Amino acid sequence: MTSITTAEMTTGSVVSTDGTRIGFLRVGRGPAVVLLHGSNESARSHTQLALALADTFTVYLPDRRGRGLSGPHRPDHSIRTEVEDLQAVLAESGAQRLFGVSVSALIALEAARTQPAIRQIAAYEPALLMDATQYTSWVPRFDREMAQGKVAAALITSMDGLDLAPPAFKRMPRPQAEALTNMAMDSEDKQAANDTVTMRKLAPTLRWEGVLLAEMAGTIGTFAEVPAEVLLLGGDMERPAFIRPAFDALAQTLPHNRRVVFPGLEHGGSADVGPANPGGKPEIVAPAIQSFFAQP
Repeated sequence: MTSITTAEMTTGSVVSTDGTRIGFLRVGRGPAVVLLHGSNESARSHTQLALALADTFTVYLPDRRGRGLSGPHRPDHSIRTEVEDLQAVLAESGAQRLFGVSVSALIALEAARTQPAIRQIAAYEPALLMDATQYTSWVPRFDREMAQGKVAAALITSMDGLDLAPPAFKRMPRPQAEALTNMAMDSEDKQAANDTVTMRKLAPTLRWEGVLLAEMAGTIGTFAEVPAEVLLLGGDMERPAFIRPAFDALAQTLPHNRRVVFPGLEHGGSADVGPANPGGKPEIVAPAIQSFFAQP
């Protein structure tokens, strides 16, 4: 790992098409790379991955809407909004290289369909549904629970709906699962600095991830139009269950791609270890990304 520390990160911002501020962190030197975080994450979720690349690249870590340095979602939020936000960061940075994970890997691939300046995309377990299924039906219940102030209940609803809950958690009675989730959030809140994007702060953003999943479901054929070189990255892809079919379908559809699979890594394998991501192993993922981006 590089010796650069998080204290050397600087902040900046751009304005998206609809006037919303999109903030970012920046670290390193060299050609620009944008690291786009996934669901239930913020810009700082990929700090270790950014630092691993920072000796060779200037790394930009945007906060997607509703998180940290960026403005709120709007009622008409869509994949187009996400692409416009990303395009604003690309215009500021001049980056031709992108990393995305889960939903943000879809955003990067969608942007590349119409932006030939995007030359390389490292996509960790893109969250593409082959069709609209039960993986998006949880959103109405989530909205009701959030409206009632039941944040822990809403988080469990999203985890269950997206097939992200650990097996032991699934077997647990729901009241017990909610109590443990509340304890975890309370503990994090007590220890967090004012600018920390905690689980409680991230919770409202999850409904928009469900909206994006539903919008992009069944669009596999459109990715045949992506001209960029794509590195498909993944772990064991056991959970969520829809990831492996998407991974295999994209490998057959993207015109220029190759695959790297890391045995033992989870869906959050590229991100830092944290309360909601105990299985992060960015030190394993980073060398593959660095080698890919170093190609001329």
